[in-house]
Amino acid sequence: MIQAEGLTKRYGETQALAGVDFSVPAGTILGLLGPNGAGKTTAVRVLTTLALPDSGRGTVAGIDVVKHPGEVRRHIGVAAQDATLDPLLTGRQNLVLVGELSDMGRAPARARATELLAQFELTDAADRVLKGYSGGMRRRLDLGAALMTRPPVLFLDEPTTGLDPTSRQRVWEAIRELLGEGVTVLLTTQYLEEADALAHRIVVVDHGKVIANGTPTELKEASRSARLEVSLAAPDTDGRAAGAMAPLVSGRVHVSEDGRRLSAGVDASPGLATAVVRALDAAGVLVDNIEVRQPSLDDVFFSLTGGHIEGEDEDEAIGSAGGAAAASAGGGGKSAERQELEGVRA
Repeated sequence: MIQAEGLTKRYGETQALAGVDFSVPAGTILGLLGPNGAGKTTAVRVLTTLALPDSGRGTVAGIDVVKHPGEVRRHIGVAAQDATLDPLLTGRQNLVLVGELSDMGRAPARARATELLAQFELTDAADRVLKGYSGGMRRRLDLGAALMTRPPVLFLDEPTTGLDPTSRQRVWEAIRELLGEGVTVLLTTQYLEEADALAHRIVVVDHGKVIANGTPTELKEASRSARLEVSLAAPDTDGRAAGAMAPLVSGRVHVSEDGRRLSAGVDASPGLATAVVRALDAAGVLVDNIEVRQPSLDDVFFSLTGGHIEGEDEDEAIGSAGGAAAASAGGGGKSAERQELEGVRA
């Protein structure tokens, strides 16, 4: 349903995309991860017809995003990083407005708005002005707006950024429900646990290139970043414990300052913990606790990019260029992202 083939895009001296390839099968969620400025937002902009690639090809629902952008827009819903609804309208009025802009007609738009307000647990707040909504309520309403026309493809650009854990879980549940309706989702996120919980496959982008592609489990196994952590009954003052562990681990054994905790990278093979306990027992070392910690997506991300994913996940140079372009085009006080999203919805 979503296909990127050799996409490239340059903004001045910034190579935002340098030959990006990935695909999203129908009815699945793809998590698009990467450090700041990696090219995720640019890829989303190209695939949602908000930016033209310098080369390569993108298709959504089999439709070329460059040759037939209007047709693509009729098949997609977009929820950007910032909510783009009108704070002076009620939740219901916002949804109805989006429906009317999409040529639904007033009666069908009102019926669909009522349905989505119930789905996202916003019925009680439906006729309240949006500026009185909490952050979580706004994000759920924004997601509802992206679904007004029942699009088969949904682009979610950091849909839960800034939400509290409860609101985030509600958005996760709403996204999972979409799969039951056959919706295909491309999700960018700065929360690795979110990608782990929701995505069927994950694509990691860095410096405008895809550096990893696979299921969460495949990426964890390929990272070979499991860690062995051992707690001792007495400090390893003479290095016997570290010496006994060394042949069974990968790389150096790290010893804590008090000498009671040892850790090392390992290949998480079956029976490893037993082998380590036996080796330590043979060396006369008494073990209090031993654990093989399986790699997380954060471990995978660190091993691939050399850093942890954190902070605002925005292509800063690209965002600045977009903002300047919007200002020169008479965008007024609206952000480039808001104007672009309104264009998609219209």
